[in-house]
Amino acid sequence: MKIRIDIPHHPYDIQIEKGCLAQAGQWLRELWQPQKVVIVTDNHVASLYAEKVKLSLEDAGFQVAVFDFLEGEERKNLTTVQKVYEFLVKQGLTRSDGIVALGGGVVGDLAGFVASTYMRGIHFVQIPTSLTAQVDSSIGGKTGVNTPFAKNMVGTFAQPDGVLIDPLVLETLGKRELIEGMGEVIKYGLIEDPELWALLTELDGYGKVMHGEAVAMGMVQISKVAEEKGLMPAGITQSITEMCQKFSLPIDYESWDVDKLYQALTHDKKARGNTLKLVLVPELGSATIHSVSLEEMKDYLVK
Repeated sequence: MKIRIDIPHHPYDIQIEKGCLAQAGQWLRELWQPQKVVIVTDNHVASLYAEKVKLSLEDAGFQVAVFDFLEGEERKNLTTVQKVYEFLVKQGLTRSDGIVALGGGVVGDLAGFVASTYMRGIHFVQIPTSLTAQVDSSIGGKTGVNTPFAKNMVGTFAQPDGVLIDPLVLETLGKRELIEGMGEVIKYGLIEDPELWALLTELDGYGKVMHGEAVAMGMVQISKVAEEKGLMPAGITQSITEMCQKFSLPIDYESWDVDKLYQALTHDKKARGNTLKLVLVPELGSATIHSVSLEEMKDYLVK
């Protein structure tokens, strides 16, 4: 299946096919001429898929090297970026060469950021291997790395030349990683696709808070307060809660520090000056943007 992302000045396709990882080279030849390519991945994904992708690319005429770093959100920083830059220089990559991001959201965000800034921008593609990356972070051109001040504080918007999704790679994910991704799937059904929400209703269920878990808790918390304020219809919070619980996603967290959470919100990517944009749901399958002041946002942080 091919999905067209029709973005002005840089449209691209998402190719979704079981087993397509073994044909990554053939797919990339449709996008790029033979050139130097660096596969950026983490050590876990590298052990599973890097060699398969590397051989496929080499069979298609590409000159391939692999850079892998220790897995984990804590590695998504400028120190790792610097190491990738150094590797690219040693490999002799120029502006006519490219990067393949092979991995989950951390890899995709970091590799995309490197590609968009190395030599003022080289091309790249995404091959996401986690459910969260396949349904969210590999699409839309969001790249970035964390700083000591906030998550994803440094980043760019840079569109890939293509996205290759092999659903079979999800078989190697642990249960918690699958559950994390379901948080994003539920979110898209809630805000945009009532048919997806209905499909989820029919399906049987599947350290630190992971991204999809945080999404689930945030949806429940925000909808609860918005419902109390009359900004969302009565009963919708219960629907969201039941859907999240169905897929074993958390809907609550141990008592948080409201002051620390408020400070984190001031650095959120959705913050604009003294306001923050919230996504509210007037009905299942649709969404609206509601702007609130950071001061008013404190109401949403009280459990």
